[in-house]
Amino acid sequence: MTGAGEAGFEELYISARGRIVRQVLALTGDLSEAAEVVQEAFMRAWQHWDKVAGYDDPEAWVRRVAHNLAVSRWRRIRRSRDQRPEPDPETADGSGPDTRMAVSAALAALPVNQRRAIVLHHLGGLSVEETAAELEAPTGTVKSWLARGRSAMAASLGREDEEEGTP
Repeated sequence: MTGAGEAGFEELYISARGRIVRQVLALTGDLSEAAEVVQEAFMRAWQHWDKVAGYDDPEAWVRRVAHNLAVSRWRRIRRSRDQRPEPDPETADGSGPDTRMAVSAALAALPVNQRRAIVLHHLGGLSVEETAAELEAPTGTVKSWLARGRSAMAASLGREDEEEGTP
């Protein structure tokens, strides 16, 4: 692949990589894992660039592939963790500089659809309608996932008294 195709891919990579890594980081809670997943998604985009370049939103394709890869890895890790004993809760502290870890843990505890909706809408900056399109779900369902996810995260982070905002 050469010429305009290569330039278009390079432009997408430069403009979207950081954004997608931040979103996948919110899903995984691990920067190196997020970077690896996004790199894999871009490799797949490059391998199929003739087709991906023709899509209305190639970034959405890469984002979806990265999210799917992250979710697959997360499921594998979770299955292996389920076979290990739980850590001592007295040694886990979610305060101070560990706030990001607490938020990542709260996100990780959500069902996958709620987590993806929250990441796309609140961290990715997509509207509810765009999030619904990305997740291939009705808008009302996405609103429900967002509300339930925010409520569960607030409870997990010790903020049960906060009012729920609109999606």
